[in-house]
Amino acid sequence: MIEVYTDGASSGNPGISGAGVYIKAHGKIFDFSFSLGTMSNHEAEFHAVLKALGICLERFPGEILSFRSDSKLVVDAIEKGFTKNPAYQPLLAAIQEKASHFPYFFIKWIPEKQNPHADKLARQAIFRV
Repeated sequence: MIEVYTDGASSGNPGISGAGVYIKAHGKIFDFSFSLGTMSNHEAEFHAVLKALGICLERFPGEILSFRSDSKLVVDAIEKGFTKNPAYQPLLAAIQEKASHFPYFFIKWIPEKQNPHADKLARQAIFRV
């Protein structure tokens, strides 16, 4: 099973945003930091999950994925398969499409203090711009 921690961050809301992805797989650690341009913090959180799924499709096809995020909004939307907000609907659809390529995809909400690595990576992406 691949453990994936994601986080999105924005400097301002909306503002310059970044995504952090921290992966534990096969006894190794992988970390990624992505600049996302200007968007809301919630959008950055969705994009972090999308970026992580893209990495997993490329590097860990066919694996069982266990995601963790400190965004209740994103976790709830993915678990329910629904969001009322029109801005998030295409992001959720893209997540569902990418996740469908894996035999199992789980996502769990964790407190922010349990997500320091992904948070640091997301913040690094903001200040690289």
